[in-house]
Amino acid sequence: MSLDDLNDAVTDSYSDLGDDLTVSLDRETRNELALLETALEPEETDELVRRAIHMLFQSTVDSGKLDFQLRSAYDVTYDEYLSGMTFEEMTGADQYPSMDDERRYQF
Repeated sequence: MSLDDLNDAVTDSYSDLGDDLTVSLDRETRNELALLETALEPEETDELVRRAIHMLFQSTVDSGKLDFQLRSAYDVTYDEYLSGMTFEEMTGADQYPSMDDERRYQF
């Protein structure tokens, strides 16, 4: 897979989510959400879910788990995704032809 494949997958996923997202909650999650809502008193419960997604995303980026998953599935990192270029493209390493070791030192 490649950076283009990752961009396509993110775009497809974004389209599939739409504006509204219905999530079913298990008993433990419902209890935790109720406690957080009571303690933090947000204007809407949706605000807690948005915060939770931001926190999960940030901790996944900070711990390197996102890079690991992206490298495993798409052979890119989060930084490469953000820049729109692979490391090889950024450094110019992909613009040189591969060296033929047998002919490397021949003139």
